[in-house]
Amino acid sequence: MNRKSPGFNLLQSGLTAEQRKWRWRVLTATYFGYAGYYLTRKVFTICKTSLADEFNVGLDSIAHIWTAYLVAYMLGMFINSFIGRRWGPRILLLGGLGISIIINIIFGFANSVSTFLVFMFFNGLVQASGWPGTVGGAAQWIRRKERGVIMGFWSTNYLVGNVMVKMLGGYLLGMSGWRYAFWGATLAAFVIWWLLFFWQRTKPEDVDLEPIVGQEPETAREVKVSQEERLSFRKYSKLLLNPVIPLMGLSYFCIKFLRYALDSWLPTFLNLQGLDTTTAAYYSTIFDYAGLGGVLFAGFALDRFFKSRWENVSLVMALGLVGGYFLVLKFGQDPVAMAICFGLVGFMLYGPDSLLCGAASVQVAGAKNAVAVAGLVNGLGSIGPIIQEEVIGWLMSGKSAETGMHNTNLLAIVMSILLVLFLTVISLYLRKKRHERTVKQTDAG
Repeated sequence: MNRKSPGFNLLQSGLTAEQRKWRWRVLTATYFGYAGYYLTRKVFTICKTSLADEFNVGLDSIAHIWTAYLVAYMLGMFINSFIGRRWGPRILLLGGLGISIIINIIFGFANSVSTFLVFMFFNGLVQASGWPGTVGGAAQWIRRKERGVIMGFWSTNYLVGNVMVKMLGGYLLGMSGWRYAFWGATLAAFVIWWLLFFWQRTKPEDVDLEPIVGQEPETAREVKVSQEERLSFRKYSKLLLNPVIPLMGLSYFCIKFLRYALDSWLPTFLNLQGLDTTTAAYYSTIFDYAGLGGVLFAGFALDRFFKSRWENVSLVMALGLVGGYFLVLKFGQDPVAMAICFGLVGFMLYGPDSLLCGAASVQVAGAKNAVAVAGLVNGLGSIGPIIQEEVIGWLMSGKSAETGMHNTNLLAIVMSILLVLFLTVISLYLRKKRHERTVKQTDAG
């Protein structure tokens, strides 16, 4: 952002020099911190065919390894969201990424499917600390009026992580094999761990600064829950009793089903259509680069046009997602055309993705509860990747890879339509609640 622009001045207004300095440090550290989690997570997805050849097993067996990760990741989201709300995001980030680094070193030495299966489960548990930790770690440094723009840019972290692991991991995979792909990405993640150690702090008070985010009135939040520093399990569990959180989780279920299906299988699809493994990894980044644009668009639209109505931005882009998948069916027989069509899918998919677990998670229950809401929504949504991995693995285990890919895309259209329906329900529900709140305020006045 241009430092002379009105937008930049607005983001900096009202902050001391020390607050500005630490805010940039925290946002930079958490941004690259989550990208670092991808470096210790996604190497596996670009090495699937290599691992199948190494261990002389089918892709359905390799799918079981990733399923173990996804099950643990889902369980870990609920565990880490509570730990993070009670003990703070910094513990989540340093502990989770540190343990994941150790596990990925072990992957580089692994000699069996069973070793991958066991350690991938533990990797899933600690990887689940990443998103709630980084959202919670950034939440108290971003004011409400800035959430769309700042979190729009900030939420590109996982896209950058995806591109980093595909480019670095893909290069090392082609040059030196899958073991060096794991080791090289892990070394890069270790550098990022130190960035988190020195630059990440949960809130301005941790470095003796005045708070940046003030106490928001309850009328600014869709979910009423305690704003205490440490939340008891009983109060924490009330988050799931409010209809907004489960509805967000169902929407995120559809999003993560679709996103993880492409993260996990798109390089394999392109490889099966005739591209070598390195080229397939590179071409699959079109999905991520286009998604980067979708995230930035969603954040800008949230502040500029939709007046913080995150559910309406998400609904509009979900409708575009349905159209994108129909284009995949029509033009996706060629690997290059498929990669380009999935670019449109990525643009429409990543916008709602970033909002639901980013700005919306902060907004619905307040900055202090962002780590909990992000974890709960992500935990519910993480059931989707578990199902997709096994279902797509089963679809791809048939005699015809072309038929398997076609049926996978048909399934994706169904999931994108379900996303539209869930977001429609959220939009109508929130519109009703806001209207009732306005009526009460008018009567009270």
